[in-house]
Amino acid sequence: MDANTVEEILFYTEDHMDKAITFTNSELAKVRTGKASPSMLDSVKIDYYGTLTPINQCANINTPEARLIVVQPWDKSMVSTIDAAIRSADLGLNPANDGTLIRVPIPDLTKERREQYIKQAKKIVEEGKIAVRNLRRDANDHIKKLEKASSISEDMAKNTMIDTQELTDAHIKKLDEILVKKESELREV
Repeated sequence: MDANTVEEILFYTEDHMDKAITFTNSELAKVRTGKASPSMLDSVKIDYYGTLTPINQCANINTPEARLIVVQPWDKSMVSTIDAAIRSADLGLNPANDGTLIRVPIPDLTKERREQYIKQAKKIVEEGKIAVRNLRRDANDHIKKLEKASSISEDMAKNTMIDTQELTDAHIKKLDEILVKKESELREV
């Protein structure tokens, strides 16, 4: 953190806490619910002319139905490669290809699988909370340095730490809300 004023510290901290929430949301989008989502295939990469490439950079991915993902490669010669990559990605998906596009039906989740995904979601959210708390710690360390260097008063330092804690509490609350929403999606039959 390269901040010299209280305002810069708070701005930097809030900005990075928001980014931690955004990242957590993107990671949670990869956790499968019962519904089809193009982001379910974000982790799948293929060898595209010698480069490991995410599928969404070499194909259109759509969800025409709640339980179906359709992958339409831009290069028809990549159909079997993409099919094989989806099968080997350990997502529990069984694609079917007709030579021009790949249909990926999304099977219903078993109770055990739902519980696994809920655990995974909790872990992702906890990592987000840790990131937010680390940002708070860094901000407080910076505030203490400014106070020690007599750049800010003791009262200003104390008030800024209170503001930092309020930012932290608000972001932790957002993460808890995100987890509750994801859990309810996963429990939905």
